[in-house]
Amino acid sequence: MDADLHTLAVGRDAMACRFEAVFNAGEPDDATQRGIDALEVVEALEARLTIHRPGGELSRLNAAAAGGWQPVADDLFALFERADELWRLTDGAFDMATGALSRCWGFLRRSGRTPAADELAAALAVSGWGRVELDRVGRRIRFTTPGVELNPGAIGKGYALDRAAVALAGVPSFLLHGGSSSVVARGVQGPALPGRRGWRVGVRHPLRPQTRLATLTLVDRALGTSGSGTQFFIDRGRRLGHILDPRSGSPAEGVLSATVLAPSAADADALATAAYVLGPAGLDRIAPPGGTVAALVAVPARTAGGVRVVTANLPDDSVEWSTEPGLEIIRAS
Repeated sequence: MDADLHTLAVGRDAMACRFEAVFNAGEPDDATQRGIDALEVVEALEARLTIHRPGGELSRLNAAAAGGWQPVADDLFALFERADELWRLTDGAFDMATGALSRCWGFLRRSGRTPAADELAAALAVSGWGRVELDRVGRRIRFTTPGVELNPGAIGKGYALDRAAVALAGVPSFLLHGGSSSVVARGVQGPALPGRRGWRVGVRHPLRPQTRLATLTLVDRALGTSGSGTQFFIDRGRRLGHILDPRSGSPAEGVLSATVLAPSAADADALATAAYVLGPAGLDRIAPPGGTVAALVAVPARTAGGVRVVTANLPDDSVEWSTEPGLEIIRAS
């Protein structure tokens, strides 16, 4: 790292990970307090979005929305509207109504296990955003099937970072992250020298977590990475991760990790999950040519231990790749 890059980080544990607000040292003068204020936004949202405690807004909706229309706060309703748009965009690969499936597989309690066929079928029967209805005029929501559960796991951290970034309005440069896998960057890391731009963010190698697959430069953008490197279990020799394909109800397979760059962290998180489910074949849907979204999907290479990365809309000047053997880089057509 350059010798002139000095930062101040303010951190707090939330949403089962470490959130941090990172500033250039001395910019602004009240960086510590601004960081605390931003992270308090995250903490307040966690209390509202949690499905693990009965007092949160999302828990209330999960308990009541099958019984009829339920009012929703404007900001949370806007999240549901975006979730609806992303569900349609990804052809169901991102789906916020998969709580029953995650519970069935044991991932809500971080104790994965393979469900019986009838148990999985029952969870599938009460899962899917198609069983959710939004009243855009009255700002209400209801479920058409009893047992539907909303689960914000694939979008909640990013949404919280977007809201925290609003709390930092007026700060010229900062980076916010949740668990290093969800990131929002604004301004420039370090002194604004000629040719310097954005913040440099590492993408972890999916097979060797202590090394980087690539370093990306984020210029007023957000990043989300999805992978099952930390939450998985082994069943009869198969490694099954916590990212489920909402359409089949089973863990997505074939992708090592997926990273998306987007204007908002909520979009980046949700689309990274969808890219993990869809694989390289879905990049034309996730990051179509000429759009505002870029993506890279890592899959096993033909050589043992190698990684093939398929990219879409990723400018050459925004990425530095690892030089390790066995790494193949392919641009999506």
